[in-house]
Amino acid sequence: MMLIEETAPEAEALPVAALREHLRLGTGFEIADDTAEDVALAGFLRAAIATIEARTGKVLLTRRFRMQLDDWRDRLGQTLPLAPVIAVDKIEIDDGMGTVTEVPAENWRLLPHGQRPMILPAGVILPHVPRRGMVSVTFTAGFGDSWSKVPADLAQAVVMLAARYYEDRSHDGAKGAMPFGVSALIERWRQVRTLAGRGSREARR
Repeated sequence: MMLIEETAPEAEALPVAALREHLRLGTGFEIADDTAEDVALAGFLRAAIATIEARTGKVLLTRRFRMQLDDWRDRLGQTLPLAPVIAVDKIEIDDGMGTVTEVPAENWRLLPHGQRPMILPAGVILPHVPRRGMVSVTFTAGFGDSWSKVPADLAQAVVMLAARYYEDRSHDGAKGAMPFGVSALIERWRQVRTLAGRGSREARR
């Protein structure tokens, strides 16, 4: 499986003010309110968001992704690797010979589950993927376009982790450890990962 992030969170959606306030309360010092500092804080927030999303499989701010598979894991239903999924924008099948065909929307449907969203066939099974081909699923996922839509515990975890990155920015390897408070906040959102594809075709020959 290959997962490609096609869009990024808008800078205006990042909780820069909340991070600045958190840092001020934690250190007792004012954090400079200027463009250069905002850019730096936004960078720490993006890093923290990426880490929290990787640990939980949840997309905090809405954006578009493309998943590529050499075949469906199960033609009775394909699990998507991220949640919550708002919409599946399109499904395309490449026959491996240069022809890409979009699967009609009436041939499948989205099951929008909070942990394991799935693409289900409208009929019995999902469309056939040629042996040397691949299937590409473009979908939109996220809790919302604004930070206020992000669940409070996940939002707090991001701010806390970004603050740790800010405070430890001069120490090599500091981003490797997950603070206990952050781990506790995200625990209920974590899920057991499943493979999104069956594996290579070479292994199945």
